[in-house]
Amino acid sequence: MKLVEALSGRAGRAGLRGLLVDPEARRALGRELNALLSAPEILGALHLRHARFRLRPDIKLSAYYDVDIRAKGSGRRAGTRAIAVVAKPKWYGRAGPTRVTPEAGELEAEARRRGLAAPFDRLTALMPSLAMSVQVSPLDPSFPQLVRLSDPEYVGQMLARCAPTHPLPAGGYAVTSVRYQPGQRHVLRYEAADAPGQPIMFAKPYENEEGSRIAAVVTQAADWLSSQQEGVACLRPLAHVPQDAVVLYPPLSGTPLHEQLRCSGREIGRRLEVAGQAMSVLHSAPQAFSGLLGFHSFEAEIGEVVDKSHFISALVPSAGSTIDALLDRARELYDRLPQEAPAFTHGDLKVEHFWVNPRGLTLMDFDVCRLADPALDIGQFLADLRFWHDTYGRSAVEQARGRFLAGCATGAPHERLVRARLYEALELIRIAGRRLPLLDSHWEARLGRLLGWAAVLLDDLYDLRADHHRNTLGSVRRASASPKAAHRHPVRAAG
Repeated sequence: MKLVEALSGRAGRAGLRGLLVDPEARRALGRELNALLSAPEILGALHLRHARFRLRPDIKLSAYYDVDIRAKGSGRRAGTRAIAVVAKPKWYGRAGPTRVTPEAGELEAEARRRGLAAPFDRLTALMPSLAMSVQVSPLDPSFPQLVRLSDPEYVGQMLARCAPTHPLPAGGYAVTSVRYQPGQRHVLRYEAADAPGQPIMFAKPYENEEGSRIAAVVTQAADWLSSQQEGVACLRPLAHVPQDAVVLYPPLSGTPLHEQLRCSGREIGRRLEVAGQAMSVLHSAPQAFSGLLGFHSFEAEIGEVVDKSHFISALVPSAGSTIDALLDRARELYDRLPQEAPAFTHGDLKVEHFWVNPRGLTLMDFDVCRLADPALDIGQFLADLRFWHDTYGRSAVEQARGRFLAGCATGAPHERLVRARLYEALELIRIAGRRLPLLDSHWEARLGRLLGWAAVLLDDLYDLRADHHRNTLGSVRRASASPKAAHRHPVRAAG
């Protein structure tokens, strides 16, 4: 069966691409979605946000769409709805009920009571003819609070309780799903109903007590950074609402830093340097952070890279072999490098997580902050700089890297910057698996460039270690032949 062949990855990226963009595949998905509606024929175009493919623990293609909703009778676009589609070969032709868990049914009923389901009658279903399941926002059993957090009436009541000093709109709220990824994460935008496009705040729901921890960490990080450096800040939470397991954030003005990489000039260089300085400040944060942070080891980082990139071997076997060889070499090099104690790290230091505004830079999204090698943050940022320069077709990446490293060097030991090269190589592999769009017509060429840069970084690091070893060995030999030399350079003589 061609469908199963494509979903398994055996048809390569072209097979996956066909499932996502082929007109007949889109029409088939549209027909199945119409079956979930209380009133048929009001769905418009499907707009693919992004897609991901994986092989473990089982084969799965995930696609996230915004679907246009047309006004009944007029055909005019009345809004959009976020949906998530998951396809697995094992679901093809599956017999049995197409509804899912009782928990999902209860959330569907709650969404209907709150007036959030329409025009859908059902918000989840299994579609065996397409080997797919679908979930429609605001449904997610992993985040049951998402339904009520999407209810404008409930939002008004919640904000009146937890943010009484925040000005509330007289005309009520409008709620928009900014990110809908069932089982993973969500972001909601709250606006005044009579002023669309002007966000009042953003809401990020969490599982269990994770939101409380994140809010506490970000607040402490913001306090520390503001006390140590001017011109850069952390985006502080407005409030944490324990009963709803949600953290509220103010709107962030300005533009993300990665958009400014399209242009050259001293201003972007200065901002990159300030970003590097900010990371050195956060890496020196006091140990009070430790109780709120989990430890992230080098092997755990390797595991995350493998998890994000393992599917590449099914689409381009030669690239999979290259990745395996690069990871083996990274492990070997890491064991030979000087280490330092773990420190507070952002954990997901992308260029776009810095925003430029009139006050300077604002750093956001601390959801995976942890105790780790501070070289991890530096390597992540450097790899992201390469990714965006490649995306924009810009050639000034070395100058950009130099300015960021100049900022980092103000508070970082040289050995940290050396290890950052290794983490940069790892992050380039992760980017190849996580962020290269499957629909990019140049996907294989960009994949090759990312892996090529990772290989060069590891080669350079290997050469650097070899030079250091030769210089150290020469120092030991000279010291053995000359007691005076050993007296002048006791550390070098000890190797």
